[in-house]
Amino acid sequence: MSVETGVPVTVQPILEICVDNTDGLFAAIEGGAGRIELCSALSVGGLTPSRGFMDLAGCQDIAVSVMIRPRAGSFIFSAAEMSVMKADIDAARAAGLSGVVLGASLSDGRLDTKTLEDLCRHAEGLDITLHRAFDLTPDKPQALEEAIKLGFSRILTSGGKQTALEGIETLAALVEQAGNRITIMPGAGVRPQTAGPLLERMKITELHASCSARFIEGDSQLVELSFASREMLRTDAAIVQELKAMLFHAAAERLPGARAIG
Repeated sequence: MSVETGVPVTVQPILEICVDNTDGLFAAIEGGAGRIELCSALSVGGLTPSRGFMDLAGCQDIAVSVMIRPRAGSFIFSAAEMSVMKADIDAARAAGLSGVVLGASLSDGRLDTKTLEDLCRHAEGLDITLHRAFDLTPDKPQALEEAIKLGFSRILTSGGKQTALEGIETLAALVEQAGNRITIMPGAGVRPQTAGPLLERMKITELHASCSARFIEGDSQLVELSFASREMLRTDAAIVQELKAMLFHAAAERLPGARAIG
């Protein structure tokens, strides 16, 4: 309840679902995702999707942030790659998408603040997320402060570990340090089976996941000709719905008398 009005406090956490194909996009929407991270090649952490995919996502009634990453591998980018990334930011804006997901590193793992400042300036007017290049930084408290100065809305991070659950102590410290200045959005290995400790340990307002299920490719010829893997992943609307319910329940539990919406 609000002390002043006695009206229940409204809680609106956000479950962000990363997708790299149209089926995943629509499954995430069906499951009730609050925001989409639009990618290609999730198997390597996500790359920039095609312009056609951006245009399709821009027609949907949901917030969409697009990954701006031109290739797999390090987050150290050449001048030519910077030009590509800026053109991709322009494409995201033209498609009507709400935000972009950025990251850049120096050779020692620190954030490349000069490159990021340039990219953030180019993305002015869009919601900006710092991706898991943050997890490579040797001094995460310092990197958090740099992200705030650069104007990022949130940091997607596993706490520097392979999964968010493994990085829970670092994540908790980052959430405490961030306060209301920037959102810490845990991601990596987040599923209904692993989200409980994260939601209990921290006051999380945003959570990032793929909510994927494994399936077996039934066409053996596709597998034999290397057009598909025998075992693959696809976004599952039911898993999205389950994880969202957990996130909203945890948010409501933190505020007695509150109600979660979404």
